[in-house]
Amino acid sequence: MTQSTVTMPTVALALALGAAFTSLPAAAAASDKEKCYGIALKGKNDCAAGPGTTCAGTSKVDYQGDAWTYTPKGTCEKTASKTSPTGHGQLEAFSPKKS
Repeated sequence: MTQSTVTMPTVALALALGAAFTSLPAAAAASDKEKCYGIALKGKNDCAAGPGTTCAGTSKVDYQGDAWTYTPKGTCEKTASKTSPTGHGQLEAFSPKKS
């Protein structure tokens, strides 16, 4: 029977490389997306939903101006928003228009 010895630095290197490669697709995917404010439905935002909220899924109303969701790059400002001054999603938070 053959026995091999694996050193701690070898294990650490293998773990570090594994972690680096698993984060690559996420980083690449994020670069194909943009934060789009004012298009998320109540409780369906990805993050940042203004005062009194914490993060994902905490928007209080549909089309909240300070709540965003990820959209494919280039589509945000073409997506309908009932509260946006332009009627479309925005790349920055906004104050909802008055009805």
